[in-house]
Amino acid sequence: MSPSLRGGARAAGSSRSVRPVRPPTPHASGARPPALPADTVPGHVALVMDGNGRWAKARGLPRTEGHKRGEAALFDVVEGAIEIGVRHLSAYAFSTENWKRSPDEVRFLMGFNRDVIRRRRDAMHELGVRVRWAGRRPRLWRSVIRELEAAEELTADNTVLTLTMCVNYGGRAEIADAARAIAQDAAAGRLDPDRVDERTVARYLDEPDMPDVDLFLRSSGEQRTSNFLLWQSAYAEMVFLDTLFPDFDRRDLWQACELYASRTRRFGAVLEDGSGAGTSGSAAPVDAERAAR
Repeated sequence: MSPSLRGGARAAGSSRSVRPVRPPTPHASGARPPALPADTVPGHVALVMDGNGRWAKARGLPRTEGHKRGEAALFDVVEGAIEIGVRHLSAYAFSTENWKRSPDEVRFLMGFNRDVIRRRRDAMHELGVRVRWAGRRPRLWRSVIRELEAAEELTADNTVLTLTMCVNYGGRAEIADAARAIAQDAAAGRLDPDRVDERTVARYLDEPDMPDVDLFLRSSGEQRTSNFLLWQSAYAEMVFLDTLFPDFDRRDLWQACELYASRTRRFGAVLEDGSGAGTSGSAAPVDAERAAR
């Protein structure tokens, strides 16, 4: 079922008053976000947190240790997103394909996702982060669903940043679920099939009010979308960084935002000079400290 249709958790907080929030904790290095014009900062960043297993293997550690290290990395990226002005961040926490992994790793990931949400919920709330969930309910542990819904309810009125945790999520699954719901409504006479268009489909997605992805960011050097936010990323700018996610932090997000800001987005249109090719800025050099990591 679409999280947007679960209802109760989100309605509960609608009358709450605005509350003060704390600013992000500065990065330990003292690094500050680049001074980008506000209109060049991506409004919605989709984050594929890849490389946890390779990070652990390179250190002779079990894969689970890489996932544990990734928790701090994600939270640092959240704080960095707030600092630079990103308003929406969607994190690929567990895909519909991750069920194919070993039973031990699946059990770990289920419990880990549940515990991360519980551990970080209050800190997110203090920062003014609104936590949402996108993904399928079937097969997902009830304890994970309870924590996700509790976080949604607690943070429902926050407006600094929306963090969508994509748990048991797949882009194809989301589109297939939307198509099924549209077909059911059409068969029941609630929807005219001849009037189904892109806006109709968007209303049936997990998060109908989720804005399109501006920046699609993946760690670890892999260059594929892996079935993440396929519909929403139709015109996203892609940035693939070599850093394994356990070593990732807000500075990697900022680098990706600089690359994003250097590009020309056309959305299929022709530029004023008559060209259709557009231009893209060259990749910003990675400073020596980052390259050494």
